[in-house]
Amino acid sequence: MSRNMKRDQKILEYITLTIATIILDVGVYFFKFPNNFSFGGVTGLAVVLSQVTALRASTLNFVINMVLLVFGFLFLGRGFGIKTVYVSVLSSLGLSLLDVFCPMQGPLTSQPVLELIYAIVLPAFSSAILFNVNASGGGTDIIAMILKKYSTLNIGMALFLVDLGITVAASLVFDIETGLFSFCGLMAKSLVIDGVIENINLCKYFTIVCENPEPICTFIQNELKRGATIYHAEGAYAHKEKTIILTVMKRSQAVQLRNFIHKTEPGAFIAITNSSEIIGKGFRGLN
Repeated sequence: MSRNMKRDQKILEYITLTIATIILDVGVYFFKFPNNFSFGGVTGLAVVLSQVTALRASTLNFVINMVLLVFGFLFLGRGFGIKTVYVSVLSSLGLSLLDVFCPMQGPLTSQPVLELIYAIVLPAFSSAILFNVNASGGGTDIIAMILKKYSTLNIGMALFLVDLGITVAASLVFDIETGLFSFCGLMAKSLVIDGVIENINLCKYFTIVCENPEPICTFIQNELKRGATIYHAEGAYAHKEKTIILTVMKRSQAVQLRNFIHKTEPGAFIAITNSSEIIGKGFRGLN
C-alpha cells in the first residue's frame, strides 16, 4: 500500500471516529443524562454521582475519563490505544461543550420509553462503529484492558458486573422507575451493538452453478474487483458438465452480480447466503 493510500485511509478512519463520537455524545447528552438512565459505563457512573455531588454529569464524565486515561498510560504504556485516547478525549470535551452551549433543564419529551430507545440505540450504534475500526470509547474499556493484562479474570463478566453495580446504584439513588428503565438499557445495549456490528460487516456468499462461467468470472474480477473460486461438477439428473463459482462480496456488489447473471446466464442456479464473518484478503483480517 502506497504512502498516500495509507494517509487517506488514516484520515478516513479518524473521520469515522469523529462521526461515531458525535453520535455517542448526542445519545448520551440529550437522552441519557436528562433522564438519569444509568446502564453502565462512565456515563452511567457520572449520572449516579451527579445526584450525590454538586457536579454536573458532563463534568464528572470528563474527570473520570481523564483519570482512567492516566491509569491507562501508567499500567499499559503510551501505546495502549491512540484511537481510544482520541475518542475518549473528544467525547469528554464534546459533552462539556454541549453542557455550556446547549444546557438541558430536563428531558426533551414527556415519553421516557421513546427517550430510552434513543439513549440505547445512538451510543450502541456509535460503539459498534468504533469496535469495527478497532477502537473504543475509553472509560470502562480501559479498566478491561488493565484487567486483561494483569489478571486472569473473565473480562466480559467483570465489566458486566461493574455495569450491573452502576445500574443497581441508580435504582437506590433515583426512583424505582429510573432503575427499571436502566435495567432495560443494560440488557438491550449489548444486543443492539451485536446487531449493528453484524449488519456493518454483512457480506453475501454466492454459490453459482452454470454452464458458461467465463462472463461471470470476468465481471466479478474486472467490474467488482473481487476474486472467485471455480470447480467442475456434473449434474445429477442429465449428467451434464457444470461449473460451480464461489465468491463473496459486499451487499451493493451482490445486487450488481445478481442482475448481471440474470441478464447473461438466465439458466444459472444461484444460492446466496448472508455472512458477517469473512476473514481474508479484501475483508477483515488482511489487507
